[in-house]
Amino acid sequence: MAKDELIKEFTKIKGIGKAKAELLIKKGFDSIDKIKKASTEDLIKIDGITETLAKEINNHFKEYIQEKKEKTKGPKQKEVKKPEVTQKEKKKKEEIKKEEKEEKEEEEIKEEEYKVKKKPKLSKEKIEQLRLRKQIKSRTPDFLREEWFRYKRIPKNWRRPDGITSKMRRNLRYRPNKVRIGFRGPKETRGLHPSGFKEVIVSNVGDLEGVDPKIEAVRISSTVGTKKRIDIEKKAEELEVRILNV
Repeated sequence: MAKDELIKEFTKIKGIGKAKAELLIKKGFDSIDKIKKASTEDLIKIDGITETLAKEINNHFKEYIQEKKEKTKGPKQKEVKKPEVTQKEKKKKEEIKKEEKEEKEEEEIKEEEYKVKKKPKLSKEKIEQLRLRKQIKSRTPDFLREEWFRYKRIPKNWRRPDGITSKMRRNLRYRPNKVRIGFRGPKETRGLHPSGFKEVIVSNVGDLEGVDPKIEAVRISSTVGTKKRIDIEKKAEELEVRILNV
């Protein structure tokens, strides 16, 4: 350290001026390490330095060295105190965790329970015809009864228009669409379920014996009770027959 800097450090201590600072340097204390190592007895030997002043010199330079070390280490990170969690908050967190676990378990059970529905074994031609039938059905209008909007007693269900004066029968403009052959789908797909199965109505377990599971699917009759229905479902599982109304 330079002489001027040392004198500045000495003058910071109470009771030491420039004269005493220069005196200390002359006596051999020309660095901070030497003053740090020096005891109070060594400093008292110098003229004009008392015991109290010697102690203050030692304390001052010890603090000065500690400050330098702290600067090299960098600023201390302040410890952030975590907010105390109350018992109510703990209970809420535990309840949320339980709900999440239950939801996950339910989803896993649903995934395990779900089974892909059986499909019929069809030729490429029949699959194409089913697709064509679906396309025709999407553009087919709703066929409504003549003058259903005029009288409350007339239902909407289709009836062929009749009568000499019927404008709908004569196909005049802005009249509703009539049922015509052009709206019909392919012949081979008529009466088939959208999946492609041929529907067979079943009312007891014995009716399942003649069913072909590759082409035909079963629809349980509405008159069948729960006990008989369960028996039909069990037998259908054994024979690998699809039930359409389950």
